[in-house]
Amino acid sequence: MQGLPDPERDLALYYDRHAPVPNTRALTPHRVECREWFVRLLKAEHRHSMLELGCGTGVEGAEFVRAGLHYTGVDLSSESVRLARSAGLDASVANGRNLPFPDSVFAAAWTMSTLLHVPNSGIHDVVRELVRVTAPGAPIAVGLWSGEDDEVLNPEDLDEPRRFFSRRSDETVCRIFSEHGLIEHFRTWPEGVGVESGPGAGNWVQHYQFLLLRTPSPN
Repeated sequence: MQGLPDPERDLALYYDRHAPVPNTRALTPHRVECREWFVRLLKAEHRHSMLELGCGTGVEGAEFVRAGLHYTGVDLSSESVRLARSAGLDASVANGRNLPFPDSVFAAAWTMSTLLHVPNSGIHDVVRELVRVTAPGAPIAVGLWSGEDDEVLNPEDLDEPRRFFSRRSDETVCRIFSEHGLIEHFRTWPEGVGVESGPGAGNWVQHYQFLLLRTPSPN
């Protein structure tokens, strides 16, 4: 973690500490529905390789592998990556600002509840990297928790360091991603309770945002 900017180092520390806790949110009905929809899309387009940015311990990665996809995951948390590898997944420690892959190497990308940790000052750099490592015309699926365009530390985190969140409105999310390709699909669903609840310990009014960005095709 040496050399990481403070927010990234803090995130890595947080998720290193919480990696052993089972991630149930990745298996909630809306998330499962979106993942299955994405898998069907990749198969219909004969796309066989994909990158997950923010792979965590590999809960969704295992499902992508089970679906027959060639999967690669990256995460800031070395402990999360260790657990993902122990489950047989191809995973490595990396940050979204500087992905350790050649141009256009993946046929698709997936990143859920990860880019909300990237500040507005760096979000375009990260999206640009996702576009760079995916093929022209590739689909990139993105999931985020909404907000009122504020940048805050999560009030539900009881231990320091707390997680940073950039909580963006639907309009802001669409504006940011449309600068990097075509938004083909955008949907939201309301915050639920229990595992369907988002961050903030009930202090935030929010919903989940799911979009599909299609990277620019060659001229």
